Amino acid sequence: MVGRIIRFLFAGVLLIVVGIQLLPFGRPSANPPVLAEPAWDSPTTRALAKRACFDCHSNETVWPAYAYVAPISWLVTSDVIRGRHKLNFSEWNSASSSEQEVDDLPKVFRRGSMPPRKYLLLHPDAKLTDADLQQLKAGLIASLR
Repeated sequence: MVGRIIRFLFAGVLLIVVGIQLLPFGRPSANPPVLAEPAWDSPTTRALAKRACFDCHSNETVWPAYAYVAPISWLVTSDVIRGRHKLNFSEWNSASSSEQEVDDLPKVFRRGSMPPRKYLLLHPDAKLTDADLQQLKAGLIASLR
């Protein structure tokens, strides 16, 4: 009897997991074109930003395989949409690159909130040393003003 219940529950969970793959929500789509980037103060600043920021804050997102599997895809796509809305290095001088976000950069660095820890768990190469962070902070402030 217990074995039947476990099999029934497993089949139910499997059916739900397969079923949610059919929902047309939260799927990565083709990246929009790069319209304009900031006038980077140096190639190093751009390289550091690309390494730690571009997946969520540009139109050059690298979509990993797990970004196509629901429900993980819902979270990844939502994070990218929010990140691009807040600050988008690929649509500079547009509505998505606000002065307020540039002004908030020192606070973001002080809090250490970017890149988020959940992102770093799956992208360890995005983790920057303290020296890299200082260089990125100074470079972004110089580039984005």
